[in-house]
Amino acid sequence: MRELGAALTLAAAALVGGADARAQDPDLPDWLRPPHHAEPAPDYVVDVLTPRLRPIPRPEPPQEPSLLVDVLHDALRPHYLLDLQPPPAGAIPIPPAPIGQPPAVVRALYMNGWVFGSSRFFRLLALADTTEINALVIDVKDATGYITYRSGVPTAEQIGANDVMRIASPRERLAMLHARGIHPIARIVVARDPLLAKRKPGWAIQDSAGSLWRDGLGEPWVDAYNDSVWIYAAQLAEEAVLMGFREVQFDYVRFPDEPPRRLGRTVYPARRPGESRREAIRRNVDLLRDRVRAAGVPFTLDVFGLTTSARGDLGIGQVWEDLSTAADVILPMVYPSHYSRGSFGLTSPNREPYVVVRRAMLEALDRSAGMPNAAKIRPYLQAFTIYRVRYGPEQIRAQIRAVEELGLTDWVLWNARGVYPPEALRPARSRRAHGTGNRNAESDQPYPEELRPVPDSIESPTSSRQAPTP
Repeated sequence: MRELGAALTLAAAALVGGADARAQDPDLPDWLRPPHHAEPAPDYVVDVLTPRLRPIPRPEPPQEPSLLVDVLHDALRPHYLLDLQPPPAGAIPIPPAPIGQPPAVVRALYMNGWVFGSSRFFRLLALADTTEINALVIDVKDATGYITYRSGVPTAEQIGANDVMRIASPRERLAMLHARGIHPIARIVVARDPLLAKRKPGWAIQDSAGSLWRDGLGEPWVDAYNDSVWIYAAQLAEEAVLMGFREVQFDYVRFPDEPPRRLGRTVYPARRPGESRREAIRRNVDLLRDRVRAAGVPFTLDVFGLTTSARGDLGIGQVWEDLSTAADVILPMVYPSHYSRGSFGLTSPNREPYVVVRRAMLEALDRSAGMPNAAKIRPYLQAFTIYRVRYGPEQIRAQIRAVEELGLTDWVLWNARGVYPPEALRPARSRRAHGTGNRNAESDQPYPEELRPVPDSIESPTSSRQAPTP
């Protein structure tokens, strides 16, 4: 009996071991061949002893994958056959634009730090890719005092300016702008910094009644006489350039704009004997300019729109001639909504975007004409609705037309939420060449017809105060 069992075992082993050989035997009938996709017998002991692992959940797909593909895919796809071909005789390679050099014409949109760090960034990237827009102004430090990304500047770390970051990896998105030929501009707010004022009260404006002075919104300001405030802004600018920004724009380079009753309580601890607000702004702007130009990028300043027509410093230390000769680019915020009744002889300036912007730019050009080293003029234009006057594509385009008809080429649209109607912008003539940093932003499409004629007999503007940047 034992011999029979052993024989059967050997026969079974021979059958199993010879399965591969039989599979290769051309003379073997098909019904004796082992199945080609035969699966091994299950190992029940292993199945029992092996613990059941919980399945790993798969991540959800991106929210807007198609949008990013539409923006980047065509430009990033390599052309292998073209790369193998020798360049034509006499061809001269076109290098990228030098770092720090802005495009010859800048047509920009503003975006805050939250937009920069959100999916809306890709919407604005797509808008820039398909229209005349070739630059983006991005908040690095806004009027809250917090930094958009993690900063290594010692003062920022000391006061907690990194506690409300908007984006963790700014370099990736800045590299994306570089690849698309979009000029990234860092916006840094200087004197309106409530966080710095609270955390370093020695740098802040004091109230004559004690404690910190506060504006009408209840926020403290730093002392614009204090050069430490400006050095901090310069350090943030230097860091922004290393991060990948190719231009730095400073806003709130001024003293507070408040009613005389409130300003009467201000005490400036860092004020030098006999120094005026105008002198302090010019002194510290020069400090900023020297630090930023050493970083190799353009130095630009945002100013009140009324500086184009006001002969004094508006009580805030800003004078057109002072700042225009100090900066590479000056950006007057000529929002029609910020001009009071009677400005430029208009009953409601907010309803006359073309006239307001045209008259403001005429005065700016007239004042800059006598200065040999005057800054380039790049106005901020209104792309937001306020005071029950809706600003859509027609109103935005009217402002752009007013600028360009005077021979000015640059402008920036401001909308605090980063929402801009595509209909207000001309389409791009061609897509950017990947990696070149060059783009023809012009278009043959004509402007929309402007129904209102330009009155040449409007009176000069009356003196009025302008609200801060929206």
